Amino acid sequence: MGCCGSSEQKQREWKPLEDRSCTDIPWLIIFALFCTGMACIAGFSISTGAASRLISGYDSYGNTCGQKNGKIEGVELSGRDQTDNKYVFFLDPCNIDILNRKIKSMALCVSRCPDRELKTYTDVKKFALQNGESSSCSNPYLNSDKSLPVFHRCTPVDISCYAQFAEAFVTFVSDNSMLHRVIAGVMASKEIIMGLCVLALVLSIILMVVIRYISVVLVWMLTALVVLGSLGGTGVLWWLYVDHRMNLTDQTGTTPTPQQQLATGNVQALLVYAVIATVFTVILLLLLFFMRKRVALTITLFHVAGKVFTHLPLLALQPFWTFLSLMLFWVSWLGVFLFLGTTGSPVQSEETGLVEFRMSGPLQYMVWYHAVGLIWISQFILACQQMTVAGAVVTYYFTRNKSQLPMTPIVSSMLRLTRYHLGTVAKGSFIITLVEIPRLILTYIHNQLKGKENACARCMLKACICCLWCLKKCLTYLNQNAYTATAINSTSFCTSACDAFVILVENALRVATINTVGDFVLFLGKVLIVSCTAFVGVLSLNYQRDYTVWVLPLLIVCLFSWLVAHCFLSVFEIVVDVLFLCFAVDTKHNDGSPGREFYMDKALMEFVENSKKMAGRDRAEAGGDSREMKPMVS
Repeated sequence: MGCCGSSEQKQREWKPLEDRSCTDIPWLIIFALFCTGMACIAGFSISTGAASRLISGYDSYGNTCGQKNGKIEGVELSGRDQTDNKYVFFLDPCNIDILNRKIKSMALCVSRCPDRELKTYTDVKKFALQNGESSSCSNPYLNSDKSLPVFHRCTPVDISCYAQFAEAFVTFVSDNSMLHRVIAGVMASKEIIMGLCVLALVLSIILMVVIRYISVVLVWMLTALVVLGSLGGTGVLWWLYVDHRMNLTDQTGTTPTPQQQLATGNVQALLVYAVIATVFTVILLLLLFFMRKRVALTITLFHVAGKVFTHLPLLALQPFWTFLSLMLFWVSWLGVFLFLGTTGSPVQSEETGLVEFRMSGPLQYMVWYHAVGLIWISQFILACQQMTVAGAVVTYYFTRNKSQLPMTPIVSSMLRLTRYHLGTVAKGSFIITLVEIPRLILTYIHNQLKGKENACARCMLKACICCLWCLKKCLTYLNQNAYTATAINSTSFCTSACDAFVILVENALRVATINTVGDFVLFLGKVLIVSCTAFVGVLSLNYQRDYTVWVLPLLIVCLFSWLVAHCFLSVFEIVVDVLFLCFAVDTKHNDGSPGREFYMDKALMEFVENSKKMAGRDRAEAGGDSREMKPMVS
């Protein structure tokens, strides 16, 4: 009795959104130190890396084009004044080292790029002497075509040597009439394209608000399509099996012909497919039968999620802030990465005598550190979005009087994240990084060994990559629920992850229903936005008959509308998942009695009451007692 009373007293004292404290402080310190290391690498690469080598390029003797250079010990032709020679001229630009991603050709600093093809060694030597480079060319094999200056590099006009995939693009570009028609169509319809992109943005925002009214139709439409599709597909397979078997019986003779043997194999294959389809259909129908009552919870959560966006309209701006943060980080990361490529000491090749800049010793591990930073910080930014959305939705759910909500719950959630939970986000994002790094390494190995490994090794690599991808998806979903639990109880990441995992296991069927039905409903919403935008685009372009090429403008509009719909509806999906966890926690700690009232919305309250009535009716029909049942109480 004492233990039961203590447990009940503990449940009565449970209140969400209270007892705020900093969580996972050691991980915050680790992440801060890691970011400090990233900043040190950035400073080192900018201060010691020759930015001019990256921008202006350098020749094969270590001279940076467009400036005066210092003497390199052991390199006779180094230390030259290349102030007037601002362009890098490659003698054999098509000789590309794919593995090391560089051009294996002698490079010279010249005052201008050649405006004609240099066919012989004499032509190249004459061009080099006339344009400021007096060094001798040790490579007799030359392939110098007419070129244009691109980023201070003389780039050949004939780009067919760079890669085979460029042939299709060159063929398309060479058709001037088609190219001009496409460009003219895009330029003439640029106002329509911009207007349709804005329309897709507006439709995405509207859909997040009104999806609660059409979710019922979409869910039952999905159920009907799945049932009809599975039954129809199974029936067609059995019909094909019977038809082929009857034809085979009519054609059976004393000695089977090759055609009859092939037909026999087809009949057996159809039988296997029909049996598999039948088993799948039976299992699917049983799942739909047992989960039909839980579909109502998905519809109710969609309804409440629509209300959340009406009360918290700034949630719609979360994709913009996340995208902007990621773009700023990626641009800065790429800049530092390029500067890292210019650091190092000049090294003269023993075979060719050409100079290259390479990092040696501990400095070469900076690139790996920098690559890990790309993954971890990117995951950290995405996790901050999940934590911000979770904090705002949790505040909305567990505030009984909605008029007492903070003026800007999103801003309040950001402040709580910054003050209390950055360590939790850093730890969760690091776990995703630990899974993502080996997956990317295996993917890189698989691409490098494509065509060289045997079938068994290829299968094992693909299996490992697939398993790591699935593990990442599961951890991402668990992390998202852990952030929600942290926003509710202000617990550490591990404690929150354990609590969230227990709740998800206790409600496994509901989780499966929400993830399957809910994801398909959101997919239908994306298709709806793209279809509406494309339809309006066709009507708009139809009134402008001078737009003879519609393909590219419509492709641009459809691609943009899909990306916009995905960004907005992904936030809607996060809101639905957060609401479900809040609902599960609410029904676990409260039962609606005085002192333990529910925090949930009226729509969810009606769902709980209907569940009680249905449970009481079932128990009465089964001859059980009529005591009131408490839903989802552990």
